[in-house]
Amino acid sequence: MRYSNSFIHTLFEVPKEAETPSHILLLRGCYIYPTAAGVYSLLPLGHRVAEKIKTILREEMNGIGGIELTMPVLNPAELWKATRRYYDIGSELFRIKDRKDREFVLAMTHEEVITDIARQFLRSYRDLPIMLYQIATKIRDEARPRAGLLRVREFFMKDGYSFHPDFADLDAYYPKIFNAYLRIFTRCGLKVYPIEADSGIMGGTGSHEFMLESTNGEDRFVVCPNCGYQANTEKAVGLKPVPPVDPEPAPPMTKVATPEIKTIAQLMTFFGVAEHRLLKTVAYQADGELVLAVVRGDFNVSATKLTNHLKVVHLDLAAEALLAEKGLYGGFLSPVNLHGVRLVLDTSVDSRNRYIAGANQPDQHYVDVVYGRDFTASEVVDIAEVRAGDTCAACAAGPLEIRRGIELGHTFKLGTKYTAPESMNVTYLDRGGEQRRLIMGCYGIGVERLLAAAVEYSHDDAGIRWPISIAPFQVIISALGQNPEVVATAERIHVALARDYEVLLDDRADSPGVKLKDADLLGIPIRVVVSQRGLKSGRLEVKVRATGLVHQCPEAELPELLAGIVRDLQPSLAGLPYLPETTPPAR
Repeated sequence: MRYSNSFIHTLFEVPKEAETPSHILLLRGCYIYPTAAGVYSLLPLGHRVAEKIKTILREEMNGIGGIELTMPVLNPAELWKATRRYYDIGSELFRIKDRKDREFVLAMTHEEVITDIARQFLRSYRDLPIMLYQIATKIRDEARPRAGLLRVREFFMKDGYSFHPDFADLDAYYPKIFNAYLRIFTRCGLKVYPIEADSGIMGGTGSHEFMLESTNGEDRFVVCPNCGYQANTEKAVGLKPVPPVDPEPAPPMTKVATPEIKTIAQLMTFFGVAEHRLLKTVAYQADGELVLAVVRGDFNVSATKLTNHLKVVHLDLAAEALLAEKGLYGGFLSPVNLHGVRLVLDTSVDSRNRYIAGANQPDQHYVDVVYGRDFTASEVVDIAEVRAGDTCAACAAGPLEIRRGIELGHTFKLGTKYTAPESMNVTYLDRGGEQRRLIMGCYGIGVERLLAAAVEYSHDDAGIRWPISIAPFQVIISALGQNPEVVATAERIHVALARDYEVLLDDRADSPGVKLKDADLLGIPIRVVVSQRGLKSGRLEVKVRATGLVHQCPEAELPELLAGIVRDLQPSLAGLPYLPETTPPAR
């Protein structure tokens, strides 16, 4: 393809609205165009990259028995009402009505539609197991679209759904999808961390996120360098350090005036104590119920862990008006003398130590509070967010590290969340003619997010460095100057290489500086420079974008040199942390 007719219009200036490297470089390189906040057009270069990613997705999904289909973005609301997600999901779900006043939603995911399809066609054990997938548009009314393609309102997603006769069959299939995901991201030139994750609104019995480490990521995950334990901070568990036990028996609890002293930092200064001597009490509204969560002062409450324990859909910080109804006061909340309010206590609170806690009265705190003597709790669970440096619970040795990352994919063991009687009630006939509940799995990857993540992962000050597997072109030929011999040589090389590679010929009449800078910005893996000076010495210049390595070679040796470079640039699938695959149990 010729640059002059390829619809590439690079930008020199950094767009004002762009902050992350992928957003900046994809805009400057003419890969994307912002149509609205969180809504982007994929321009020809971006479209080519996205199609390469889709090809890899299809190859890997087909390789584990997946069958592709297409489901509509416009979904009848009654399907989403059957699973209650119509009510449970907040404003990020688009809800609309047609001209006949019928309710619809714009699908942000397709569990309801695929389950309805399964209900119609998967009626016998002979139909199972099966995995259906699509690569289709999703719509999400994202409250804070940002970072270009990393957080958007409309996007392509590969979502797959597997159906099984029982949990054992799902467990046997799950490693296949897990390992296929590892291959997908590796083939796209990315190193990911498969981490234990929370299932969130998807529900189910277990899930993994595939996380790319990035300083611009919005997710946080923990890693144990000792044993390799990895988990999202929302789910991660660490061993909580136990402070020295007070040697003397605790004196009776007493009340102390603390005018306008509300925060942990203020209390530490006022009483001259460390964080772990305080009780941190946070009030939440959980599906309308007031709940107080209590952790030791050196921890924070994990809203996800608390939500999962309470088994609620909506968890929000309690409003002052709700606290006032119960005679409580923000900043002075306490588990002491608490009546008529649900209390959840974290396992970090130890009955052998004395604490300072609020007094549920304005400007008052209790000192020498002892759990078990001055207050009790029937719900004592892990609701604390893990911290950097906490000891790994898996090996009881390594200090946990917290890293930032971009979630690229998510796999779920949904179980019967969508097939249960209280949801969409999907059954099949087993070999004995008995009705059995269908078991489901769900597996998603965002296409544009993966595209942007590849740029976040591999770029420099000059531009993008695409992995060769998803680059819009494999080779760019930069013809420097309009000398007839330079032009003729570039044309000849273009024709020859196009038989084996995707080649972009920069045939513009621009200066050599502009052409070379644009080649670096676009990030095409291999650049072949044809110049008058090089031709005089009988040499072409070949630069590998990823490494910066420059080769000089005669034209006749170019095909062999390129073959070796391309071979070296191919990602290796060896050594990935595959899950062992097993044979499904006989049924």
